[in-house]
Amino acid sequence: MSHRLNDMLTRPPSASAPESMSPAQLAQRLLKPGSSPQRMRRLIVIIFAMTAPACSFMTATPPLPKDRPNETFVVNEKNDAYSTATALAAFNNPPPPTYELGPGDKLSITFWRRPELSGEHVVGPDGYISLPVAGPIKLGSLGREEAHQAVTQAFARFYETPLISIEVTDYVSNRILILGRVTNPGALQFTNPPTLLEAITLAGGLPVGGTGAEKATLTRCAVFRGRDRVVWVSLKDLLAGRNLALNLQLRAGDLVYIPDADDQLVYALGQVNGPGAYNLSPEMTLLDIIARAGGLTEDGDPRQITLVRPSENASMTVDLRDLLRPEPQLNVSLSQGDVLYVPSSGLGRVGYLMRQINPVTSFLIFTQTFTGINSD
Repeated sequence: MSHRLNDMLTRPPSASAPESMSPAQLAQRLLKPGSSPQRMRRLIVIIFAMTAPACSFMTATPPLPKDRPNETFVVNEKNDAYSTATALAAFNNPPPPTYELGPGDKLSITFWRRPELSGEHVVGPDGYISLPVAGPIKLGSLGREEAHQAVTQAFARFYETPLISIEVTDYVSNRILILGRVTNPGALQFTNPPTLLEAITLAGGLPVGGTGAEKATLTRCAVFRGRDRVVWVSLKDLLAGRNLALNLQLRAGDLVYIPDADDQLVYALGQVNGPGAYNLSPEMTLLDIIARAGGLTEDGDPRQITLVRPSENASMTVDLRDLLRPEPQLNVSLSQGDVLYVPSSGLGRVGYLMRQINPVTSFLIFTQTFTGINSD
């Protein structure tokens, strides 16, 4: 299939193929009837990766219909720009009582009377470490006691009553990411989780002054946690100390984003390879945002591609197969604040998750990896 795909993408205009071919047309020609969702996802990712630089060929399409029947989403009519006190309180619940191991954490594992098995190990990106004799063991997302039990059980298959101690010598996964209009955006590592104000301070604070294109209007701040939790905070009230509840206690893996009030953004969320906020470009379409987000993950449900337009209290859900057909009716043009959401296969959580969406403010996001604002 890869040779066929490459030939279709590189065929000169003089060939018998059309002079230009959209990803939808290309996928339609390559997909066989009855193709599995897994095969379709892999094909879409390949097509998007090879054609994304040329996404500008897509033409404008009809706006999102307001009266399209939809039973999946419930979009609030509320227009508050910031999260409610209830949402802030729920978000500010105490973190898990034990530290959870993550990628990059360094462990010192000691075996009593078996020095040949002792040593230092680093948790890999997949959450595994590799130990002599026992082989790979998954410790990611486990607390220290749970990790100790997992290692002990693994070696109990080879040794009678193994005595093992585990010490975390470097907490590399203890970090947050702060992006947007701060002096020094990037990752912040910590020993003790910081508050929101402390994180902004550690990132150099907010820019002061500026004129013209360099002048930023900063009014709000978002804190993302996992794939399905976010709160928006008023920067003015936070910096003035008017509401202590706004100074959120951050956790490892949180992403803090401070946008300019004039930024035009759309969002790709849920089971996509690059969830996050993307700058809105002229004539940007639903297929464009899927392409920029890197396509669906293996867990994404291609039958439930959902677009929400909070500004119009409208939403639509389409099957990716229908979206890729030559007819462009479903490949709608995007507007400021639109949210693409791809649920996990077999899960019916979309309605629950999207009830928290307010126009241009509340939305969902990932965090197995940090994702910033994307402008390409």
